[in-house]
Amino acid sequence: MRRTALLSTLTAGALAAVLAGAGPASAINTYHAQPAPERTEVGALVVQWDNDLDPATPDVVDWYCTGTMVDRNTFLTAAHCTTDWAPGVRFYVSLAQNVQAELDAAKAKGLSPAAVAAKVGVEGTEHTSPDYPGNSADSHDIGVIEFGDAGAATLAERWPFTPAVLPSAGQLDALGSRALDAARWEVMGYGTEEALRGPGGHTHPGGGARMKADVGFDALNKTWVRLAMNESRGYGGACYGDSGGPNFVTVEGRRILAATTITGDSPCYATNVVYRMDTDSARGFLDDFVDLP
Repeated sequence: MRRTALLSTLTAGALAAVLAGAGPASAINTYHAQPAPERTEVGALVVQWDNDLDPATPDVVDWYCTGTMVDRNTFLTAAHCTTDWAPGVRFYVSLAQNVQAELDAAKAKGLSPAAVAAKVGVEGTEHTSPDYPGNSADSHDIGVIEFGDAGAATLAERWPFTPAVLPSAGQLDALGSRALDAARWEVMGYGTEEALRGPGGHTHPGGGARMKADVGFDALNKTWVRLAMNESRGYGGACYGDSGGPNFVTVEGRRILAATTITGDSPCYATNVVYRMDTDSARGFLDDFVDLP
């Protein structure tokens, strides 16, 4: 899978906003990864933004990050996906399995940027944590796209889905590292593939289709979970464009959205660093938008 924008531009541990207009970050690794057509609660953040210095007419449309529907009208993603855009930016969500193919088909018809965006996604309103970018202990790298009743109805009609289950307060701490290490972890997203080495350096091909892969538990920190994605251990992992996407852990047969992808190693070979959803800071932000367990 690929990582999202932040993942695509920053090395592990670096927590800074991505400049507006940067290309999509990467996706799920090619090794040990599979398509995820059944995971319709996981979607792509599609952005219509300005590149011609006329904010009244946003002229570029592309998918940019990953996220997850956590109730009927709330799409959870990362703050670095929703900040530092040019004036006039508009945010859409697509729950399609292959959003890149749908964008390509819409653009091939010669539609306007606004028409392309509306064809492939449903427009919503962004809300970003006011404490972002925070610091290395707590980046507050969390945001949501909210939909009104009409938008929520359109989403459900176009892509029927069951919202992801968020963790209860301190659930990961209560489980402890031993139980988390024994549990199954899965990462999902639309991101690019791991780095290919070439004469010009690393490139990250692919992206734009929803994929999934198993990852391994490494460590639990105050606001982070560190997950292993080493091919030799039978894992896949995230890459650019997977930012904001879900990392699920299965607890007593129930899939919990434990954390969201934020960053990792720049080639996307080894580590996925993900932001916990069971902390006071994450829950304090989400409490304004969803009913928390």
